[in-house]
Amino acid sequence: MTRSVDTAATSPALLTPLTLRGVTLPNRLVVAPMCQYSVDDGLVGDYHLVHLGRFALGGFGLVVVEATAVTADGRISHGDVGLWSDAHVPGLARVVDFLHAHGTRAGIQLAHAGGKASSLRPWDGTGPVTGDDARPGERPWPTVSASAVPVGPGWPEPHALTVEEMAGIRDAFVAATRRSLAAGFDVVEVHAAHGYLLNQFLSPLTNRREDGYGGSPEARMRFPLEVVEAVRAAWPADRPLFVRVSSVDGSPDGVTLEDTVAFARELAARGVDVVDTSGGGLGGGWQHPIGYGYQVPFAARVRAEAGVATMAVGLIVDARQAEAVVAGGSADLVAVAREAQDDPNFALHVARELTAGYDAYPVQAGPRLAARDRLLTQLGPWTGPDPVQLKDPLLA
Repeated sequence: MTRSVDTAATSPALLTPLTLRGVTLPNRLVVAPMCQYSVDDGLVGDYHLVHLGRFALGGFGLVVVEATAVTADGRISHGDVGLWSDAHVPGLARVVDFLHAHGTRAGIQLAHAGGKASSLRPWDGTGPVTGDDARPGERPWPTVSASAVPVGPGWPEPHALTVEEMAGIRDAFVAATRRSLAAGFDVVEVHAAHGYLLNQFLSPLTNRREDGYGGSPEARMRFPLEVVEAVRAAWPADRPLFVRVSSVDGSPDGVTLEDTVAFARELAARGVDVVDTSGGGLGGGWQHPIGYGYQVPFAARVRAEAGVATMAVGLIVDARQAEAVVAGGSADLVAVAREAQDDPNFALHVARELTAGYDAYPVQAGPRLAARDRLLTQLGPWTGPDPVQLKDPLLA
């Protein structure tokens, strides 16, 4: 099934296609990765087909699968999606096929949780799994990080990775990249944000290394850049690579926006096509201004100063707000997560508001909704419990 929006009259920037290498996104609206903690042994099934498929029916140009672990020990929780085995490919390929069949491009976020691994599912509690609160048949496992520094109060001390162990994790990212290709994904995103392993290398809050991978900002970004280089080499030249960053850590003592601009320049030099500018994850909470679109300025500054396309996130909840992000040059893409969970048809509602039409809706819904809208216009607003009827039923 294909859909199109006639933007000739109004030309909303948000609804224009974007070509990145050999992949064209039909619009600039993206479903950001959202961990669901709802699989066993990393294997996706019917839940993810429905969860992610509804966003394709909802009109998004790109849907990105949640943080997908490149090793079993790199999972955030026992419920995480995985891609450390060929056995994980068929379930993900099924999702990709559905997204493609309904006009949406498919992305996957490859991740390693580092010192934040072995966590409880959010509805089971917060923090690390322990022997006392693990589900039956599950167990905590040892974690790793840039240094033997807990990611926060109450977290265990992780093992500081050796250079040889780091090479093994880099190779795991490469293997997962190749499996992403086998599953048919259009976009790979490397997760270097939200306090997970690559962010743990980037941040002075968790990287206390005294070798060539710690100390200066240039040294702290060395391992993440090695991972990105290896992934880019394994990912076809005609498919785009994204990297998600925490533009700033939660604490002002961590990664700064200036650090991220410098990192983004290095990413662009290594063939990264889009920097996904999120924030937080280390440093305890969020010690920065917050409000609607509060992370959009990060995307704008990275785009302007690093010369790379960006994706904006952060409390983007309205069609005209999202349109202003792209039309004003702050970012090339707009990603939503919780807004998409609340309204899987968010992209369709955006298209309807910006173009005053239903052309973007699937054929199973568009004509019916347009007919209903005409009738509702004639009836006016609902005002009470009694039925309201037109004087002439033929007008309906």
